[in-house]
Amino acid sequence: MAIISFSQILGQERAKEFLKQALSREKLPHAYLFTGIPGIGKTSMAIALTMALNCREPVNYDACGHCPPCRQMMGGNFPDFLSVRPDGQNIKINQIRGLNRKLCFAPISGKYRVSIIYRAETMTNEAANSFLKTLEEPPPGNILILNATEPLDLLATIVSRCQKVPFNPLPVQGMADWLVENRKLDEEKAIVLARVSGGSLGLAQKMCDGDFFDKRQEWLSRLTMLPGFSKQKALEMAVEYSKEFSKTDPEKPKNGKPIMMDMLAIWESWYRDLLVLTTGGSTNLIINVDLSHKLKKIIGRYSIDYLINSLMSIDQAQQDLLRMRNSRLVIEHTVLKLNSLKDREVMGLQ
Repeated sequence: MAIISFSQILGQERAKEFLKQALSREKLPHAYLFTGIPGIGKTSMAIALTMALNCREPVNYDACGHCPPCRQMMGGNFPDFLSVRPDGQNIKINQIRGLNRKLCFAPISGKYRVSIIYRAETMTNEAANSFLKTLEEPPPGNILILNATEPLDLLATIVSRCQKVPFNPLPVQGMADWLVENRKLDEEKAIVLARVSGGSLGLAQKMCDGDFFDKRQEWLSRLTMLPGFSKQKALEMAVEYSKEFSKTDPEKPKNGKPIMMDMLAIWESWYRDLLVLTTGGSTNLIINVDLSHKLKKIIGRYSIDYLINSLMSIDQAQQDLLRMRNSRLVIEHTVLKLNSLKDREVMGLQ
């Protein structure tokens, strides 16, 4: 863990100010709900809060980085920092029971024990109900932080017992500046990553590490040829993708969902850019700014209805993957759906 202070986190000024005010009042709620898309600082903020709460020599509500609790946090071995992550697709009741047992004891070396529930929306009904009992009667000295994308995916009774802290997608220019300074990208590529990632610095960094620009070229080449394929050819393409992703994704080799989500984000950005230009929008609004010349060449070949329907199909696929639907079936259905949206003949990337 490298985060020491709130100031080291990119953006999220409202969340920082809110948490600093809570620290200044020394009246912290026992549970927080951090909401927002992945990769925008929710985990970093939880680490910064844990360090500030347990630091022995804080400065302006930021951790000093030198005292024993700070050094333990930075070394990843602070005993009063716990986490629960999905076991497979869900957080199960035995995981929550295990956490509850640990919460019964006083913090070991810090003032507060902080527990993070990652992807809290994946709790099973049994796990959620068990966790609800903990929220109703929290043991002293414990602070619970639930990380979730959308609060509506959680039990309303859980949400009502947490202090909600919304996190927003990061601004494009701020992300681009960070990528230029820290990842040594040129300005144009940094802006593309900031826009394609939807304001998620975590996703932008992952794309940067994964030969994003080469993969984007390949994925867009196939996408622009898809409307001209027969159904059999389109199905072969979908099956090929399923096999390819299951082999190449190091994070989840069994389902390839992270790479599928990356590809769908690229497809979505392409159709969005075409829709912007087709409806007379400014080139300043497009995501794939480095491919603007190719976009302009083909804008007259797609109807507005075709682009809107394609975007809706891709959005549905993204939602299905987030809901843990079968990834192979999702990608096959999406490719066939896009293939069935016949339009005027289109050309691939030149």
